[in-house]
Amino acid sequence: MRFVPTPVACKLTGLSTEKLREWTNRRAIVPADVRPKGKGTPAKFGWQSVLILRVAVLLRDQFKVELQAHKTSFDNLRTVLAENSFLSLWGSRLVLHSGGAWSLVNADSVLAVGDGILIVLDPHLVVLRDGFALPDAGDGQLELFNLPAVHRASRSASSSDVTTMRRSA
Repeated sequence: MRFVPTPVACKLTGLSTEKLREWTNRRAIVPADVRPKGKGTPAKFGWQSVLILRVAVLLRDQFKVELQAHKTSFDNLRTVLAENSFLSLWGSRLVLHSGGAWSLVNADSVLAVGDGILIVLDPHLVVLRDGFALPDAGDGQLELFNLPAVHRASRSASSSDVTTMRRSA
């Protein structure tokens, strides 16, 4: 799993560093995936945590929801996201039902009867795709080789070849 440090998570969520620390450490609304090891080391966040933080920002800013009351709801959302791949979320909507339960529904499905808040995921997934270098919905196919990793491997191989040639000369 890929993780991003606190400064990148701040850019992806739109939260200030102080607000991110408050939500992930002090109030523990959405805990970091990797807690900081000590003073001066950043926490690290996976794509699910950043998505949950983006949803929390949306709920706070657009729906004026008190987030502390939904701490267990965000834990439940983490479970829902863990059961789904990043690619499977494209075209889906997230529903926060009254009572704090979360569900994923397809864009073309009929919603169940009852009250809830409907969140379109694709705009959030675009930000995560770009920030984490994750695959697009495209054809649902993951890349066999990660292009940046291939370039790193070829650069390190070419530098070791140069070192070998220098030794033999």
